Amino acid sequence: MKISTVCSASVTVSLSLSGGSGGGGGGGPLPFRSSSVSFLRTSKSSLSIACSLAGNDASSSSSSPAKLLRRILDSPGVHQGPACFDALSAKLVQTAGFQFCFTSGFSISASRLALPDAGLISYGEILDQGRLITQAVSIPVIGDADNGYGNAMNLKRTLKGYIGAGFAGIILEDQVAPKACGHTRGRRVVSREEAVMKIKAAVDARRESGCDIVIVARTDARQAVSLDEALVRSRAFADAGADVLFIDALASREEMKAFCEVSPLVPKMANMLEGGGKTPILNPMELEEIGFKIVAYPLSLIGVSIRAMQDSLIAIKGGRIPPPGSMPSFEEIKDILGFNAYYEEEKRYAANASPQLSKGALGTDRESSSVYSIRGRDQVDTEQTSQSFKYPIVEVITPDAGYNKYGADSSRNPFSGIWSRTLRVKLTGRDGFEKLDLRIPAGFLDGITNIVPALGGVNIKELLDDAAEEVGGKLLLDFEDRMGDRIQIFLE
Repeated sequence: MKISTVCSASVTVSLSLSGGSGGGGGGGPLPFRSSSVSFLRTSKSSLSIACSLAGNDASSSSSSPAKLLRRILDSPGVHQGPACFDALSAKLVQTAGFQFCFTSGFSISASRLALPDAGLISYGEILDQGRLITQAVSIPVIGDADNGYGNAMNLKRTLKGYIGAGFAGIILEDQVAPKACGHTRGRRVVSREEAVMKIKAAVDARRESGCDIVIVARTDARQAVSLDEALVRSRAFADAGADVLFIDALASREEMKAFCEVSPLVPKMANMLEGGGKTPILNPMELEEIGFKIVAYPLSLIGVSIRAMQDSLIAIKGGRIPPPGSMPSFEEIKDILGFNAYYEEEKRYAANASPQLSKGALGTDRESSSVYSIRGRDQVDTEQTSQSFKYPIVEVITPDAGYNKYGADSSRNPFSGIWSRTLRVKLTGRDGFEKLDLRIPAGFLDGITNIVPALGGVNIKELLDDAAEEVGGKLLLDFEDRMGDRIQIFLE
């Protein structure tokens, strides 16, 4: 019998039954605690039983972020992962065809706070940014978690938070607080014993969560102490259960080779700090030859973004705009951000039926609704409609019988002269498409603000009184509301 578990939410049991009646296994029923059991006979002599415990088993999916990342780690070759700092940069990494990406604490601190990566950004801010990043992409994301934001107990909470935020992996380092950015001065590390216990705490937190997030154990001891200490710590991290090992700021090819010889079955991570770090910049083929499995490029995206923004601001300050070759066109920007995909999906939910006027619309009850009829105009200009949803046009027409019911023929009625005329309310969206074209008897004003709330506070009766004696059509009102829609009222 084989039992395998993935996260705490699911259990899969495979039970092979021998063809004979003997069998070496113990008798008696198997104790299943399950909300569902499915059976699949794969042959005459074998039976597979799959049990799913009640609860959320999304994390046990074969396509969960952690599982996807583990497949990458198990696949041949070296794998590149640029470091992102927000949802847009992560999406660009995915669009460029990379299988996974990192988050960079350096870049997030820079983009979110405009502050140095010196322990100033908090766990909550990093987690919030990370959640936005993982939601924007389908590729696995390895999150930079600094030193776990505290002691072993803080680190356990940090790891569980990263699981909840959707990270496939987490990088944990052994620096003291406040931490210092890699390849910079002032780095100090906790004792070896404390560093190892924090990795053990991470492994325990992973088991308690029932998920399989990849733990990347980083040591900064190469700069803080010595290469030998960094190698010893890496070996101890592997023994404690780390999935990937990472020594930051290795200073030569020889040091990189020595690192890859430690715990050879555990994947190694390289950090290609662009722009002048301590580690030699090698191409992927060279890194694979040395023995690395994954490679981070921490500053490329934030670095080119800073320079591009500086150049653009210089151009604008000089009375120009950035040259076309330095930025994508507006259409390209919209495509990158998914406008076209949004419009296509929006069509699925476009309402085809004309809105029905009820008591909420005109302040009347169902009995009086027989006074007018509602009819929707046919939509026109299908080419424009395919680009932007066009609201149905509603026209309210009052039969002659309705006039008499409301005293339209009585000279004593203050609206007697107006009832014979039509009040037209036209609403045009800021996109140029007509949203509403409403015609009602000019004296029938109750509830008009329920249809067009922007007319609240407008004394339409006073406008009608001023225009009551005029012959022909007259524009009573023409303005834009706070949404940018144009509202026009005509007396016809």
